[in-house]
Amino acid sequence: MQDLGRPGYAHLGISASGAADALSLRAGNLLVGNAEGAPALEMTLEGGVFEFARSAIIALTGADFDAGIPMGQAVEVQPREQVRCGQARSGARGYLCVRGGLDVPLVLGSASTHLLTGLGGFAGRALRRGDVLPVGDAIRGAPSGRRWTGPAPRLTLRVTCGPQGAELCRPAWQVREDSDRMGLRLHGPALARHAGHMLTEGVPLGAVQLPPDGQPIVLFVEHQTTGGYPKIAHVISADFHALGQLRPRAEVRFEAVSMDAALALLRAQEDSLDAVV
Repeated sequence: MQDLGRPGYAHLGISASGAADALSLRAGNLLVGNAEGAPALEMTLEGGVFEFARSAIIALTGADFDAGIPMGQAVEVQPREQVRCGQARSGARGYLCVRGGLDVPLVLGSASTHLLTGLGGFAGRALRRGDVLPVGDAIRGAPSGRRWTGPAPRLTLRVTCGPQGAELCRPAWQVREDSDRMGLRLHGPALARHAGHMLTEGVPLGAVQLPPDGQPIVLFVEHQTTGGYPKIAHVISADFHALGQLRPRAEVRFEAVSMDAALALLRAQEDSLDAVV
């Protein structure tokens, strides 16, 4: 279970966590008439079978799952109807949003599950067969009659330069299979590291760190809050959704953009989300 996370606690060593593809979660909630950050189910590479005790309005967004309902639009399901989500045909993470949101106790203001610490969500863990989830009251309006297809898949991530720069944009990189919600580990030609001594300092979501082996790590939604590796670049906010959809072994490249371009791309993305309602 994920929402938009718990920002504001990095000084206590607590990462924000939240949906790996927050854009898709926000869109799914808007489709069913929820507040953007209502808790929903995040599915990675493979879904599950979900049965509804009462009629409900739901939406599936994000990765293209093999499901029996249309993706990217509000759909009504009937009592005892089952929604079966198979494997993701493209992308990595999908979201099942239910009108009213999912109702669990909040921890530090958020329903997001942090698996490493067992914090938040449904008993601090991934869902299991037989779990029963109550629906909440996060309704903010009528369901949208529109369809949301989301941004086109991106395997070229746009970055701004980091404080300890290196040539990140030249080669192609492969997403390693040991990547997780803390960081996306990349494999490719080793990069030369910043030679100077570094002090540990705060690190943000999307920072590209360069450890001693020269293989970059893109900090993800459950990243550590401080680090001492050089930060050679930063994935722009408008491409965070693309980070959340990267699959293991995917080949990815980087493209440097200016801060002004990064802000313009984020504004355009927010405008496209406004068109959902």
